Amino acid sequence: MDSASASSDAATVCLVKEPDRPTVEVRRSKRRRRTVAAYRDGDTVVVMMPARLTKAEEAEWVEIMLGRLERQGRRQAPSDAELERRAESLSKRYLDGLAVPASVRWVDNQQARWGSCTIADRTIRLSTRLRGMPSWVIDYVLLHELAHLLVPGHNADFWDWVNRYPRTERARGYLEGVSATAVVPNATPEPSTDDT
Repeated sequence: MDSASASSDAATVCLVKEPDRPTVEVRRSKRRRRTVAAYRDGDTVVVMMPARLTKAEEAEWVEIMLGRLERQGRRQAPSDAELERRAESLSKRYLDGLAVPASVRWVDNQQARWGSCTIADRTIRLSTRLRGMPSWVIDYVLLHELAHLLVPGHNADFWDWVNRYPRTERARGYLEGVSATAVVPNATPEPSTDDT
């Protein structure tokens, strides 16, 4: 087991890497009293727990949380065939059935995008980084790519189509939050200088 630790007065962070398993980042907090929580951050699983737990308790909780996330991921990660059915349903519901892709599939080579659409061959690809995220977030990314089959760019017409999905703003905020934590891990937010 390869691990690296860093500590501050508020929390202790430990990265654990093992073969054939996701990287686990354990965040121990003196403020966290009783709960243990976990979430996926790209290819890393972040497990947050009270600082007072022993190493044995930490190992036990990491296993429990990895199991929960795996089960949750299986429930929330549709197959390629299910993605295609979902695309058809979303197109009918929000795009008047006008967006008809030739294929929709998961890909693991998109680290900087959530999804992509090739208009020439009408193919849509969603990043596997979306697996395990709420279904309404996956639906938003899928609808976003479907809308590109109708409007290639990101102009007002494009957003008129996308905004037919009622959770567009919420999903965009969710994805921005995930992206922000991936770019600046453990960063303390800067005070806003906006007056808005």
